[in-house]
Amino acid sequence: MRYTLDEIETFLSVMEHGTVTAAAAHMNLSKSVVSKRISDLERALQAALFLRNAGRVTPTEAAMRLAEQLRPALSALTAATESAAWGMDGEAPLRGRLAITVPMSFGTLFLSPILARFARAHPKLELRIDYDDRSRDLVRDGFDLAIRIGEARDGALIGRTLCMDQMIACASPDYLALHGHPATPADLANHQVLSYSHMPDAQLWQFEQEGKLIPAPVRSYLTLNNGEAMRDFAHAGLGLAMLPGFIVAKPIADNKLQPVLQGYKTRKMPILAVWPPIMPMPAKLRSLVDHLARELAGGRPWTPVEH
Repeated sequence: MRYTLDEIETFLSVMEHGTVTAAAAHMNLSKSVVSKRISDLERALQAALFLRNAGRVTPTEAAMRLAEQLRPALSALTAATESAAWGMDGEAPLRGRLAITVPMSFGTLFLSPILARFARAHPKLELRIDYDDRSRDLVRDGFDLAIRIGEARDGALIGRTLCMDQMIACASPDYLALHGHPATPADLANHQVLSYSHMPDAQLWQFEQEGKLIPAPVRSYLTLNNGEAMRDFAHAGLGLAMLPGFIVAKPIADNKLQPVLQGYKTRKMPILAVWPPIMPMPAKLRSLVDHLARELAGGRPWTPVEH
C-alpha cells in the first residue's frame, strides 16, 4: 500500500469543499489532477472513498472515518514541519493556512478589524474566516481555531479566555410604554420575548436569584438565529430580547433600547479562543491567539453597560 501526502491533502480538500471542482479551485489544480489523486489513493487503499454520479461525488462511510482520523494527523504533521522550518520563536515570516470560525455578530461588529490587522502583519499567511453562529466541529470541518461565546462545552479542545461580556435584557421605549416594565423575572410570563434558535429559552433567559441562575418563565412567538436580527426586532417593539452587551451597548447608549430588570444579575459570557490539542502548537496558531489576547487585553472593545 503506497500513497502520497499530496493524495491525502487532496482527499481532505474534496471532503472539506464538497466537490472536485471546488477542491481543484482551492488547491489551484486542474480537476483532472484532483480526480487522478483521488483514484490513486482509492487504488492504494483498495477502498472506494467517493460515489460518483452525474459529476457529483458523495463520500462513503469509509471516507468519513478516514477523514476523521487523517485531519488531526495531518495537522500534527504540518505543525511539526512548520516548527522545524520556521522555529517556534515567531521571528520568521508565518506561512501556511489558518482556518477560523467566528460568531456572525461578534465577528462582523468587532473581530473583523482585529483579524484584518493580523492579516496585514502576516501577508504570507493564508487565512480562511467563516462567520457562522453554529458551533462547528473543528476537526471534522477542518478549522484551526474557533471563537466561542459562553462556557466551553467541548473538553477535548484547548481554550483561552479573551474577555468577558454580560447578557442584558432590554426592549424598545415604545414596547415598554405600551406593555410596562417587568419588575421581577416572574413578570416575563406576561410579556412577549424573542428567542434565539441556537440556545433554549431556559438557558438564555436566566437571572441570578439567591446566588444561582434561575430560568425565567417566558413566552416567545418569534425565534431568530442571529443576535443583530434580534436587536432589530426588539428595536421595532416586537418584544424583549436577552442579548450580549457587545450587540446592545450602542443602541442602549442611543436610547433606542432600554435595559430592564437591572436589579437582577444575568449570565456572564466568556469570549474564548478554542483549538484542537495539537503538539507542538503551530507558530501561526500561537501567534493568532496571542494577537487576539493582546487586542482584547483592555477588556471589551465596546462601550460597557453596567447591568
